[in-house]
Amino acid sequence: MNQGYPPYPPVQQTRTSVMAIVSLITGILGFIQVLPVLGPIVAVITGHLAKSEIKQSGGLVTGDGLATAGLVLGYLTLAIGLCALCAFVLLPLLGISLSIPFLNSGY
Repeated sequence: MNQGYPPYPPVQQTRTSVMAIVSLITGILGFIQVLPVLGPIVAVITGHLAKSEIKQSGGLVTGDGLATAGLVLGYLTLAIGLCALCAFVLLPLLGISLSIPFLNSGY
């Protein structure tokens, strides 16, 4: 009458999304200006792809926080870059000099 125990169902391992890691790394590299243009663009694209992958995995893929951090850094770097570009384009058109006065004084 020894029936034993039923076998356990196989345990499904969770894994961290590679795209979420790539998003965070390129977001950091873009923010510290190692990859000033390419980094934030890659961070935003891979961050959105990672979030989609994580949502569709049903809990088997993790890394939502990494993807969010990559997205924040990517969008922040793009916004700062856009503001800087506008300043360097619009201010001279308005006649405002971007030079530092004491550098042009001849001393």
